[in-house]
Amino acid sequence: MSDEQYTLATTAPTQFVEIGTQRYAFRRFGSGDAVPLLCLQHFTGTLDNWDPIVTSALARHREVILFDNAGIGRSSGEVPKTVSAMGDHVLVFLDSLELKAVDILGYSLGGMVAMDMVKKRPSLARKLVLVGTAPRGGEDIMHLDKPSLAVHFADPTLKGYDILKKIFFTSSEKSQGAATAFVQRLLLRQFDREPISGPHVATAQVAAFREWETFTGERFADLRSIKQPTLVVNGVKDDMISVKNSYYLVENLPNAMLLVFPDAGHGSLFQYPSYFSKHVQEFLRNGDTTGIF
Repeated sequence: MSDEQYTLATTAPTQFVEIGTQRYAFRRFGSGDAVPLLCLQHFTGTLDNWDPIVTSALARHREVILFDNAGIGRSSGEVPKTVSAMGDHVLVFLDSLELKAVDILGYSLGGMVAMDMVKKRPSLARKLVLVGTAPRGGEDIMHLDKPSLAVHFADPTLKGYDILKKIFFTSSEKSQGAATAFVQRLLLRQFDREPISGPHVATAQVAAFREWETFTGERFADLRSIKQPTLVVNGVKDDMISVKNSYYLVENLPNAMLLVFPDAGHGSLFQYPSYFSKHVQEFLRNGDTTGIF
């Protein structure tokens, strides 16, 4: 992809919508006749943590909307401590834009929020793309204190985005090369950037993960009500949200298919940006709301 093809994501201005005392920050770019694609971000991530090569590619034939939930980036308010409360904020935001239907790309925590939203308002979502995420009642979800992750969070030499190279990618030479390229792309945007999330964001979102691991009644039964065609994506070596959760999703969602990338971790979509974008575009473009293709 040439430098010009990053422009949609790297130059899109941050917009704000005020709803009562709440302000939400978002970016909206791209054009086309297709329904907009709403992108919901990962743990502690802001608008600036989306890979511009991915979002620019997805915006070629539709509008893409990137969203900062309450307390994230320049959105006001407190960071919710449950996925359900996060989902409520997204629904209020979409209502303010008068959007009646969207496709949703939910990455990591964002995938959990997407599933919560769809269960509350099934008519809102046409199709879902769930990346590196887990169903309610899943397991091995963001346990940052386990040795394989804790060693990186405790490493004082990992500054800024450098820690993402370790926790989003595998240790192979190929994966680490992709990690370096990914971080370079994150820095392409030179203005109008979001403040980096602080410890209070991480604390609240970890609480949401722990609550999301709990369930009542039959495990995964709530997934059966999500009828939307769904593409589930993960890296086979995801150490942040185990790939076993992706299998739980496709085993229990009525209309889901699975794409697992080799030698990839939590950032599989950033390690294989071109391949990921093409698959998502094809998935969203083909078929209707009752079938995948």
